[in-house]
Amino acid sequence: MKRIKKGDQVVVLAGKDKGKQGEITRVMPADGKAIVDGVNIPIRHTKQSQSSQGGRVPQAMPIQLFLTAIEPDQVDLRHWDDVRMFHVEHGKLSDVV
Repeated sequence: MKRIKKGDQVVVLAGKDKGKQGEITRVMPADGKAIVDGVNIPIRHTKQSQSSQGGRVPQAMPIQLFLTAIEPDQVDLRHWDDVRMFHVEHGKLSDVV
């Protein structure tokens, strides 16, 4: 099975961001998590300080690796049965059996 690494394009399989695609910016293998651009971005309320303006700041948070799948164009065909495959049909993701 191909390991997910920084820079890979992935798609989210479950949760509130299901179907969103993004690039992995950081992987935390010990925790089994990764940070994906444009996915799982809550608003953090920060207090004003001398060096920064306070307010509502969006911050990327990690998601579980098992909730992601590598996009099909990056999958090595020799390992196709090891990676959960999917295709886009009418703008929605559906699993290929």
